[in-house]
Parts: sequence; C-alpha cells; structure tokens
Amino acid sequence: MSAEENNNFKIVARNKRARFDYEILDTLEVGIVLTGSEIKSVRCGKVSINEAFVGAMADSNELFLFNASIELYKQASYNNHEPRRPRVLLLHKVQRTRFLNAIQKKGMTIVPLTMYFNHKGLLKLSIALARGKNVIDKRETIKKRDWTIQKNRIIRNYNKG
Repeated sequence: MSAEENNNFKIVARNKRARFDYEILDTLEVGIVLTGSEIKSVRCGKVSINEAFVGAMADSNELFLFNASIELYKQASYNNHEPRRPRVLLLHKVQRTRFLNAIQKKGMTIVPLTMYFNHKGLLKLSIALARGKNVIDKRETIKKRDWTIQKNRIIRNYNKG
C-alpha cells in the first residue's frame, strides 16, 4: 500500500519536481537505514529530498539514497551524523535486481518521491523508476495543469451564479 492510498501516515518530505521532470513508470515503497540522530532530525521535519537520487555504488549490489539532506540534530553532540551521506535502502532482492537492470539497460533513473512515517511509525521512502521528460513533454504537462485550473474555476463560477 503506497503513501497516497493510506490515511495513517505523516509525510515528512516530498519531491515536487520529480513528477514534472520525469515520467513515472513504476513506484515502490522501501525502508531506509538511519542512525539515531538522523531519525530524530527527520521526526523534527528537517529533511529534504529535492536534489536526491537513488543509485548503486560500483562495488555494491545495494541501492543507496544519495544527496538527501538530513540536518544535524542539535542534542546529539558528538554522536551526530553526516548530513548528506549515502543511505542504504531496504528492499527485496527481486525488486533490487529489477530496478538495477532497468537503470543499466534501459537508461532510466530512480527518483525518490516522498518520505513518510507509515501507520506503524516506521520511516518509508517511496521511490519511482522514471524516464526523463524532454521540453515538449514538460510544456504539455504545464498546458494540462493550466487547463485543469481554468476548468475548475469556470465550474466554480458557474455553480455560484
């Protein structure tokens, strides 16, 4: 069950540019390995996944979240974490190989969409297998969004009068 379908969750971070810059093909909910000071900082809402991406290191067969910014937790003192370190993602081997094959063979990318706490209080990350949009596709997205806004405005004004 994804974050959008479940009502018992708290969204901590959202990557708003992902759906505009990429064509989303497949989504997946994964866990993420964090230290104690990182999870406390995330609970305070001091996290950003706007510039983040998912990939594999050269010598490893695991997926990592790169460039996600989790601010330092002030009360952690000397046990603090590095704000932009690579973080291991937790997913099944079949899912991992499917995503790794897609990015190696088909030239796709994996982008994080949302980071949230599920109904059990566990931190989850929604990632997507995506293909980059070109300028024409982005213009179409803008046109559709503008038309939807105008259509809703017309319907709202028609119902009032």
